[in-house]
Amino acid sequence: MITRMEKQDTRSLTYSELTELRRRAVLAVQQGEAPKTVARVLGVHEMSLYRWLALYRNGGWHRLDAQKRGGRSPKLDAAMMRWVYKAVTLGDPGQMKMPFVLWSSKLLAQAIRAKFGVTLSKASVCRLLHQLGLSPQRPLWRAYQRDPAAVERWLKRRYPAIKAAAKRTGGEIWFGDEAGVRSDAHSGTTWAPVGHTPVVSTTGGRFGLNVISAVNRKGAFRFMCVDGKVNAEAFIAFLKRLVAGSGRTVHLVVDGHPTHKSVKTRRFVASLKGRLRLYFLPGYSPDLNPDELVWNNLKNHGTGRCVVTGPDQLRRLVRGHLLAMQKRPALIRSFYHSPSTEYAA
Repeated sequence: MITRMEKQDTRSLTYSELTELRRRAVLAVQQGEAPKTVARVLGVHEMSLYRWLALYRNGGWHRLDAQKRGGRSPKLDAAMMRWVYKAVTLGDPGQMKMPFVLWSSKLLAQAIRAKFGVTLSKASVCRLLHQLGLSPQRPLWRAYQRDPAAVERWLKRRYPAIKAAAKRTGGEIWFGDEAGVRSDAHSGTTWAPVGHTPVVSTTGGRFGLNVISAVNRKGAFRFMCVDGKVNAEAFIAFLKRLVAGSGRTVHLVVDGHPTHKSVKTRRFVASLKGRLRLYFLPGYSPDLNPDELVWNNLKNHGTGRCVVTGPDQLRRLVRGHLLAMQKRPALIRSFYHSPSTEYAA
């Protein structure tokens, strides 16, 4: 954390004061603060900060000593450092007409060479990114059809209203979803000699199983396996189980799938005379639903790591894993603590 300072003329500082200022600025960036923010807080020009970053990259902390002069010119100067930071944080390779949307050290090296004629190794690019306070992270994928204004309304107005309604009725809020599990979906890695990809034998047949589930923030979890498609009848059957298992009003949040909005579903909900209320997430926003993480866990830590030999075995695997999850309320509660679902915790 850095303390806000007034805009200042660094020429008025002593050598030791300027050296300390440079060190604080570079350290703040390395810890993840945006260079623009650090420059504003410390009261210096943004390009001065990128120049200090270039000096550090060229020779480490001692190159930030304000009394030192000369030395070899850095391979990447202040303008180049700023371009790299903005390219990674404000765009993606696709905007540069590359056939990918995720930055890798190799792609960034290609972009730097094309832009500035400077060749950097993979290790050098990785050091550069760390020096700029950047780290490799798994991105959140979102549909371009997503409406940011609708998401904002959900977070600021719609969901708080649902919480208030649940409190008034003494009810509880659940998040529900459906997913299909396929026999040919695999995940995970295993060890093998370098250059020799291991082979796991499994059936060539393809089959699947549909599941409906719901979670709440207290760690409760309900699910139902479905033979065939998840239609209105299957969804209503699950709703009956969910309501029967709760002695309180159920406020269920789901996506806008036609099954959830069908005439049959609406009639069933109306027949319960307020014991069940349905709410719909903004379109193309699965990341707002904690129940989505049930499928992530099931596929990456359950069925995706097993050899599936037939439909009956797939059903046993799915049920077994989901039953085990029911006995781990702490795991279910953790689904409410991802960056996009913590609003509902």
